[in-house]
Amino acid sequence: MNILFLCTGNSCRSILAEATFNALAPKGMHAMSAGSRPIGEVHPRSIALLKSKGIATEGYYSKSWDNLSSVPDIVITVCGNAADETCPAYLGKAIRAHWGVEDPAKAAGTEADINASFENAYSILRRRIEAFLVLGSDKLANQSELATQLAYIGQLV
Repeated sequence: MNILFLCTGNSCRSILAEATFNALAPKGMHAMSAGSRPIGEVHPRSIALLKSKGIATEGYYSKSWDNLSSVPDIVITVCGNAADETCPAYLGKAIRAHWGVEDPAKAAGTEADINASFENAYSILRRRIEAFLVLGSDKLANQSELATQLAYIGQLV
């Protein structure tokens, strides 16, 4: 099963989700991330946060949804902009869900405030990924049930 975490810039939230999912997922599940308009680099605070959590960061980079290594079974948008975009035709058969999270790259204030924003985004995404990973095979095999569960998980904070 291939999961695509999609965000417009593919520099923070989608990278956090991709790396976290891959660190936690069992064999046979794989995450990737992409952006509709990638900015071309991963936010340094995203890399620092992942490293602080013991999650490998090698090989993650900001990329376009036109350059994916495989076709996803599930597309999860993690920002509001990407949720409203029309995806490329080859993503048409994928189950779609929206797990919107505030953009930590837009956080302002003290270093502590900005770091807290990144930590909050990571924590929300991790809780949602963990909830996804405990779904039984019966829910994963049924597209309608899976879509329902993904929508529910997207509401977890």
